[in-house]
Amino acid sequence: MNLEVVKLAAENNLWSAILPELMLGCIALFLLVLELALPKKYHVVIADVATAGLFGTLLGLILNWNSDTLGIETFNGLLLHSESGQMMRAFFLLAGIMVCLLARVTLARLPIPKVEFFHIILVVTAAMMLLAQSNHFLMLFVTLETLTIGLYILVAYFRTSTASLEAGLKYLVMGALSSGLLLFGIVLLYGVAGNPLLPGHTASSMHYGELAGFLAANPNNFLASVGIVLVLSGVAFKIGAFPFQIWVPDVYQGAPTPVTAFLAVASKAAGFAVLLGLCGSSGVFAAYQWLTMPVLTAMAAATIIFGNIAALTQHNVKRLIGLSGVAHAGFLLLGVVAAGSAPLALGAIYFYLFAYLLASFAVFGVMVHVAGADDSDQELDHYAGLAKESPFLATVLAVGLGSLAGIPPLAGFMGKLFVFIAAYQSGARWLLLIAAAGVVVSIYYYFGWIKAAFFDTWAAPADAAATRPARVRVGALMGVALGTLALASVVLGFYQGPLGAWLLR
Repeated sequence: MNLEVVKLAAENNLWSAILPELMLGCIALFLLVLELALPKKYHVVIADVATAGLFGTLLGLILNWNSDTLGIETFNGLLLHSESGQMMRAFFLLAGIMVCLLARVTLARLPIPKVEFFHIILVVTAAMMLLAQSNHFLMLFVTLETLTIGLYILVAYFRTSTASLEAGLKYLVMGALSSGLLLFGIVLLYGVAGNPLLPGHTASSMHYGELAGFLAANPNNFLASVGIVLVLSGVAFKIGAFPFQIWVPDVYQGAPTPVTAFLAVASKAAGFAVLLGLCGSSGVFAAYQWLTMPVLTAMAAATIIFGNIAALTQHNVKRLIGLSGVAHAGFLLLGVVAAGSAPLALGAIYFYLFAYLLASFAVFGVMVHVAGADDSDQELDHYAGLAKESPFLATVLAVGLGSLAGIPPLAGFMGKLFVFIAAYQSGARWLLLIAAAGVVVSIYYYFGWIKAAFFDTWAAPADAAATRPARVRVGALMGVALGTLALASVVLGFYQGPLGAWLLR
């Protein structure tokens, strides 16, 4: 009997459904083999292999978008192979490609191991892709911890930098706290849903569908409510939402710039993929919208207010981009709140995420060329005269920041517009007013950065001997990448095309 159960379980393991993740795992191992097999002077090609592997995996995903496994549960319910999961897989692969390109510029400045960096990027990207398809709390926790542990290492990757080591320690402490909250919430839900004295109890309460059925049968259970709040708190740490955003500015400043970009874009998107699976209109916690919607509404309002006000006084651009990212988390939470009743909300969130990816990596691409050897020391003053010395970088920076600020006709404007329409449809009018005020405030600090690049001239402080970091020349590959990001932000603002038609249908 046991052998028959094992056989049936094995037959349910559709390995073709996770072929992209398997490819990334094999490429990650191949990088380590290349490090051993190739002479040290040829290790530079390993970055090319990692980037090509991510690009090839993305191409394969696109060519097999509508596979036979789409829409079904695999691995005995651990994964749900869905259209939204496919979209997020493509998102994470794009983010991984851009991080590898940024790392080629940043890592070239320091005599530190480079192969391990790209290896971890591939592993973390695969973990995010599985996380976006998780259909079971066991899979959710394992993939989330794989992602988080990889980020612990990446944040502290500059071992000779006290700022990077400090950021890694802070992220480790805060990440452990968030994991504890998440796990405690999962345990409470597992325990209460398995109680045979309650209606709808199930032994498979870690499975999203089974747990959703139990919560629907017990819509006012106290322990379930506590578990839901704890799970949401754990996820809020990952996306940097108030009041769990305290780690963001220090970690963003101390981490290597490519890792900051990974945290700001991919890690945040992974958190929202989880949040939509839990709190969407057909999510696990749908029966508890009386609890989740007020919590998320208050969190969204506080996150928008805190992120924008805190960013106003920042002169270090990494701290500025981190706190502005907190504000963007608030705008995305607005979409999650609307997702409970507005059909447009889900597509609006995904469109916002893609617009955010384009704009953010355009900005980070400029940052890696302006930064010096001390990656944490990136001040607004360092951008003075950028338009005169490098018009291309200044233009990319202006497009990226303009999109983040929500200036028409850029993609960021359309992303905010779609989210605001969804919020209006859902009836969250007062929250919409707070978000609109947040957009106005954000224009001040984003345009302060643009002003420094286009209108200020460099003047060293009178009481300081330090000089402005030397700017790195833009290579052909990075030039194409940054130009594509800026162009895509403009084109997607005018014409959403198939992407908009699919997301906003």
